[in-house]
Amino acid sequence: MSAAFDALDRPPHLLLVDDDDRIRDLLKRYLAQAGARVSAAPDAAGARKLLAAMDFDLLIFDVMMPVEDGFSLAEAVRKTSKVPIILLTARGMPEDRIKGLSIGADDYVAKPFEPAELTLRINAILRRTQTARNEAPETILFGPYAFNSTRGELSRDGEIVRLTEAEVALLRILAARPGEVVSREELAKRTGAGLERSVDVQVTRLRRKIDADSRAPIYLQTVRGVGYRLLVD
Repeated sequence: MSAAFDALDRPPHLLLVDDDDRIRDLLKRYLAQAGARVSAAPDAAGARKLLAAMDFDLLIFDVMMPVEDGFSLAEAVRKTSKVPIILLTARGMPEDRIKGLSIGADDYVAKPFEPAELTLRINAILRRTQTARNEAPETILFGPYAFNSTRGELSRDGEIVRLTEAEVALLRILAARPGEVVSREELAKRTGAGLERSVDVQVTRLRRKIDADSRAPIYLQTVRGVGYRLLVD
């Protein structure tokens, strides 16, 4: 494997979906040369067929596609899978980035971008995923919930609560320091969210899943002007 993915335990299998033939072919060649196995599709329909037939380590979706856009495709995937998703788009407005993260994307890259930058972002997400797999099992309990940081699994009274990869990353950081306030800046940097406002969106989505009243949270608490903390048993 080349240097780009040499810290991973195996070549990652990526799904690249973009209706621009030139960009799709360029990225496919670049990522393959970097050491990845790459499958590609020109639209959401083609992507769905590949997703039904193969397993992937990470998905890369262009947002501006005909018939079904990348937002819709990412939202559909996230209903059944925690596989990391990166969105590509010429729409670089903060509102679009927040929308992408709110539906479960793990990163958002605005066009134009350098293929090397995308490769670094892919590598960072996959390394976090691999590190989590290799860590010793650890379970944090809070109320009716149990969170296994190694598997990235949250359960309530034995029933699995579905989380996105971004939510798992956020919960891992907070669970590693129970009761301690973690700044929004640190969370943005370590989760790859990029913007502190994006962390707020992720916290809001996670809070809806673990607190009965997200406006008066018991477990995932806001420390005004500083950040967030997870209160555990």
